[in-house]
Amino acid sequence: MCGIIGYVGEENAVPIIVEGLKKLEYRGYDSAGVAVCGQNGFFDVIKQKGRLTALEARLSENPIAGNMGIGHTRWATHGEPSDTNSHPHVGSQNKIAVVHNGIIENYRQLKERLEQKGIAFASQTDSEVIAQLAEYYYSGDLLDTVIKVANALEGSYALGIMCLDEPDMLVAVKKDNPLIIGVSGHGQFIASDVPAVLKHTNKVCYLNDKEIAVLTKGGARFFNMDREPLSKTPETVTWDIDSAEKGGFEHFMLKEIMEQPKVLRDTIQSVHSGGNKEVIESLEAARFDKLVITACGSAYNAGVVAKYVFERLCRLSVEVELASEFRYKDAIISDKTLVILVSQSGETADTIAAMREAKAKGAFTLGIVNVVGSTIAKEAEVCLFTAAGPEIAVATTKVFSAQLVLLYILAVRFAAALGKMTEEAERGLSAEIAALPGKAEEILSRIDSIQKYASTCIGYKSIFFIGRNIDYAIALEGSLKLKEISYIHSEAYAGGELKHGPISLVEEEDTLVVALSNCGRLRGKIMSNVEQVVSRGAKVLLIGSCQDAGQSGIISYIGLPEVPELFSPSLSVIVMQLFSYYVAANKGLDIDKPRNLAKSVTVE
Repeated sequence: MCGIIGYVGEENAVPIIVEGLKKLEYRGYDSAGVAVCGQNGFFDVIKQKGRLTALEARLSENPIAGNMGIGHTRWATHGEPSDTNSHPHVGSQNKIAVVHNGIIENYRQLKERLEQKGIAFASQTDSEVIAQLAEYYYSGDLLDTVIKVANALEGSYALGIMCLDEPDMLVAVKKDNPLIIGVSGHGQFIASDVPAVLKHTNKVCYLNDKEIAVLTKGGARFFNMDREPLSKTPETVTWDIDSAEKGGFEHFMLKEIMEQPKVLRDTIQSVHSGGNKEVIESLEAARFDKLVITACGSAYNAGVVAKYVFERLCRLSVEVELASEFRYKDAIISDKTLVILVSQSGETADTIAAMREAKAKGAFTLGIVNVVGSTIAKEAEVCLFTAAGPEIAVATTKVFSAQLVLLYILAVRFAAALGKMTEEAERGLSAEIAALPGKAEEILSRIDSIQKYASTCIGYKSIFFIGRNIDYAIALEGSLKLKEISYIHSEAYAGGELKHGPISLVEEEDTLVVALSNCGRLRGKIMSNVEQVVSRGAKVLLIGSCQDAGQSGIISYIGLPEVPELFSPSLSVIVMQLFSYYVAANKGLDIDKPRNLAKSVTVE
């Protein structure tokens, strides 16, 4: 969850680290800190509770400098947000400094052992034990120390470690958390994600679990846990720094919503050439008797949508599982099961664990991720990449849309391969998918009407989303998006379930119901649900391509371009993203960094 960055080179590390932390703040923003090997032969450390701006103010009042340093932006797990619990952590001998992303599961045992040896701890964090343990093990060789520390730790970690006795060496190691190494002419970097270093270099190396990087200003060397050298060739990042900037928009979220037509086009095009094309052509649909889609958060909601598409088109059994549940349920899968793992970062801890569980049971695994070099991309048998570029806002928009369209394409290809549709039908559905970017542009050209309606909705205590069939599936994402960024209580229900309990929550004047209507054959059913909530005092916003003129005097309506119902989620979700965005904007909230949330959930 947290973001880490480190630099060793010819320039002052502090502005480079602070600038990098700005690109990583989506990973955590409870507190932040910087440590450098100062020119006085000691660590200079500045740490501050709160957003990065608070740290910048402290650094302005107390400037520090050095050619090697580490920085951290925190999402708290152990210990409340505070100056003391902020990273970097320094051992009690002031000899070793550490930044950490992850969770150390055996930190209590390690801490008790070290306290028995007279070592005093300053913070409540699990991370401090790493610095204290490293100082305890250190005997003049930092690489050897890091190997001993890594072997002692249980849990997940990405670490950046400095030692005063070796002031020109920065060491990094990872397990189950992302860490990249950036290589440039003026120095070397470690970082949790590429945007943190992209201003300085587009050449990066990806560490695998239990691999160690030793950085000096002259270059980077890599080792395994037996201290054997490893060979790594830097990869070139193909997107530029502008992709990770706001580009004149007030928030990254709005920029990323507006980028969706291009993302859809690029992702659709990716299956006609290159790696995605090869992966889809390599999949033998007939070898699978069951599909399991497992994911977390919005990616899970994409899986729920995909279940309806796959089952309708392929007549194949599909299960959708929360990865956090799948990993513990002893799932019934076999070598005839295709397990699809959906994750924006490719580093989601529960989804990685689910993937490993599926592989252990003999299933074939397919990843759908946005990050080349991520753990899922490396470990799944095959992987499809969403052509979305960097997504900075914590609440996903464009990556979700790219995940959906890849799942549509996969379902159509499977249906054709299984003989469930004619070539003509396949061409027709493929043409409808290809038309989605243009229809997304049409919706975005009417953004003012959505903004205007959203401005009237900030006073509601509860907002409910309802739909039938695939409209219910995408209602889950609409509700999640709203609660993530507006902090308004929101739930999604299948329309038919209203009378089985949820309708008791409808209160006069205080309740808005967002109803989705894209399934023509179920229009009467959803409109009946609308009448039920209207009669109890709720206000209703209807979104879809199936309007009932008889209700026009009672409800507000946002129409969508005509689209086959199986692909309608790609249009409905854009309206709901914009609606959620403008409700939150009208409340004056920090949309890109909603409270208590982080972009990439790399811990359980």
